[in-house]
Amino acid sequence: MAGSAPSDDKLVCVAAVAAAHGVRGALKLKTFTEDPLNVGAYGPLLDEAGHELFTVRVVAPAKGGVIVEAEGITDRDAAEVLRGLRLFVPRARLPEPEADSFYYEDLVGLEVEDTEGRSLGRVIAVHDFGAGEVLEYRDDAGRDGMVAFTTELVPEVDLAGGRIVVVPEVREVAA
Repeated sequence: MAGSAPSDDKLVCVAAVAAAHGVRGALKLKTFTEDPLNVGAYGPLLDEAGHELFTVRVVAPAKGGVIVEAEGITDRDAAEVLRGLRLFVPRARLPEPEADSFYYEDLVGLEVEDTEGRSLGRVIAVHDFGAGEVLEYRDDAGRDGMVAFTTELVPEVDLAGGRIVVVPEVREVAA
């Protein structure tokens, strides 16, 4: 897969069902939107295959996300079944990110090069384990690498050109 500019048919994960909330089928969502309250603003939510699941109405903010009512989910049992379900919207429904900001999905598939132009692989995932974002990439031999997604270590992201430039890590070896 060649790297390219953002595709309108890509799906972007905006939330995941964390738990049922109450007895009437409300859901607690862990959100991945800049403003958690916007999770319902992008239209019906989809599953990973792109099938429409439901439209949500935000009821209240919650730690790490929001409480929502989902169309067609009317009791706690139905809500419990959805725990862990990741919720998506088409990329085209999202606003364009600000300068020097990116949707994780736009980075997946981009070529990773060092500052000399040598290929290191392709981005396969973007993670945030709590200490900042990390790009994971894989080379042609199937070896994985990771780099902190900071301006110091990743000085260039060229979405149109389908590539990311990574500064090689310098490690001093004790004598």
